[in-house]
Amino acid sequence: MVLKMKSYYHCGGMEPLRGGTIAEHFADVVRRFPEQEAIVSLPQEKRLSYRELADAVDELAKGLLGIGFTKGDRIGLWSTNNIEWLLVQMAIAHIGAVLVNINPAYRLQELAYALKLSEVQGIFTIPAFRSSDYVAILVELLPELKLTQREELANADLPFLRRVIVYDPADPGQSQRPYAGFTTWPEVIGAGKGITMERLNEISGALDRDDPINIQYTSGTTGFPKAVALTHHNILNNAWFSAQALHLTEADRLCVPVPFYHCFGTVLANLLCLSVGACIVIPAEHFDALATLKAIEEESCTAIHGVPTMFIAELEHPDFKNFDMSTLRTGIMAGAPCLPQLMKRVMEDMHCPEILIGYGETEASPITHLTTRADSMELRTETVGKNLPHQEVKIVHLATGATVPLGEIGEICFRGYHIMQGYYGQADKTAEVIDKNGWLYSGDLGTMDAHGYVRITGRCKEMIIRGGENIYPKEIEDFLFSHPGVIQVAVFGVPDEYYGEEIMAWIQLRPDEICSEEEIRNYCRDKISHFKIPKYIRFVDEFPMTVTGKLQKFRMREMAIVRMGLKA
Repeated sequence: MVLKMKSYYHCGGMEPLRGGTIAEHFADVVRRFPEQEAIVSLPQEKRLSYRELADAVDELAKGLLGIGFTKGDRIGLWSTNNIEWLLVQMAIAHIGAVLVNINPAYRLQELAYALKLSEVQGIFTIPAFRSSDYVAILVELLPELKLTQREELANADLPFLRRVIVYDPADPGQSQRPYAGFTTWPEVIGAGKGITMERLNEISGALDRDDPINIQYTSGTTGFPKAVALTHHNILNNAWFSAQALHLTEADRLCVPVPFYHCFGTVLANLLCLSVGACIVIPAEHFDALATLKAIEEESCTAIHGVPTMFIAELEHPDFKNFDMSTLRTGIMAGAPCLPQLMKRVMEDMHCPEILIGYGETEASPITHLTTRADSMELRTETVGKNLPHQEVKIVHLATGATVPLGEIGEICFRGYHIMQGYYGQADKTAEVIDKNGWLYSGDLGTMDAHGYVRITGRCKEMIIRGGENIYPKEIEDFLFSHPGVIQVAVFGVPDEYYGEEIMAWIQLRPDEICSEEEIRNYCRDKISHFKIPKYIRFVDEFPMTVTGKLQKFRMREMAIVRMGLKA
């Protein structure tokens, strides 16, 4: 009998895992690079060195203790990108509280859901951004903010919540109280005056690497978001080994257009830079392609992160060719399927030859796989690379759960230091994705080769079954993206009475490009199998997506069913 090699890989690691807490690791970096620039916020016109950042973090951490927060308390942060976001992140880690990242796009019902699920006890917020009036939303949710003094805040629907802190990124030190129930940034700082550094260090020194430190909500591309509980050990090591894969050092400057509230920003930007002494560059409060291009040139950035839609917006900006990208070297493209043609454009047109594809999920801290700069062009553009050190990965049969032979499609599973503690307050949901042996089931489909490289073929729930044929949308998307007129594409299944499902493609064309459905189908003929050619094609100007740039195919499917009068 000939045994087939199974789809399992563990690359080990010559370098041991970091064993300390975030505060301990950060203190060591500050000792080594006190005068190195730590963060630059262009919209705020502010810069902090590592020593200045550490002093500000200590001051805020003492303030948190002074207003009654301590280890294990859950503190929400509802804001766009700014220096104070990073200060809150690190100060919370310093005292052992738990940072709860809240999407700045949330409205009333979504905010209420997030605060209740994580039993949030305090929340930091900015007053407003664009059309989002955060103060007004909070007052509608908590009418007591208008009437009750800040020390007496209590709400029957949110019994855990006792503090709402507001700060103005333009001048946090002069933040004003909109209503009696709000606490201001200066008041938090003032409350820490009576806390000594000895007391702060005593509290910080008693923390353990396995303490929960961060709750991040899943993106909600399908269903209600879940609260992912992560530890110091989870996210510090994920940031550290990602930085090593990028060959990032204190000499690097990372342009960060991704939102801080998302794991891409919290872990793979903020914590990643702080783990090695690199500089975080904030181009704008919220993603802006032009501001990103300006920041790269003005700050001589050596690295750039982003999801595919961000890179497309930058490359397609009318002024793109007017900016000098020559200082760029590396970065991560992740958060959604990365098309090979787009990777090549970033490498060549953005002068970013070492850009890496990253893959993972919030429940895995988040990175599980990265390509390397030493990989071949094929591996760097058509796979997500191999798993990071000290992580295991396997691919299993959807029905039986057995590890499949190399090259066969199955569900990707992870195990290791990076796996979440669980979904906060939802043990039943945790048990659905982590089995008795500690394997996290990703919900993603893929294949593995003999060297451990993984190719993503789609989501389990997105797989199209047409007349008994299993069809993987990503394969069709990659092909359609090769059409010179196509700038973005999403492929998904819609109901069909005869085949069960049919294929639909939403396509965004380049500006001034004209193309017909029949032209797209002719482009497909004789290049991909006939049953993979989309029956339905719709040209669109934009896609429904999350704030982080993930396309919401379930929304497209819902819209298509209604528009075309199909039976779900």
